[in-house]
Amino acid sequence: MHAAVRKYRATDVDALVEQLQEEFVERLKIIEGFLAYYVIDGGDGTVTSITLGETASAIEASIAEARHWVVEKAAHLVESAPDVTTGEVRVRAERS
Repeated sequence: MHAAVRKYRATDVDALVEQLQEEFVERLKIIEGFLAYYVIDGGDGTVTSITLGETASAIEASIAEARHWVVEKAAHLVESAPDVTTGEVRVRAERS
């Protein structure tokens, strides 16, 4: 499993989250190998997203899609390019 964590500074967190839910999520769902997507409101104007994929290529596709989507649809809601961390998930714990 692979993951991407993207941290943004948002000018309007509620508007960004709404647009992510209404528009961006559907773009992710069609990426082969996509597993999950989470958005965390940091409460201080930061928004962090976590994307999980079966492969590194699924994560690369999600990053490219996020970059395109922000430019096309949400540039007015994001202050600058996000900090991005990607890689293989090395520890996984789930409640059984």
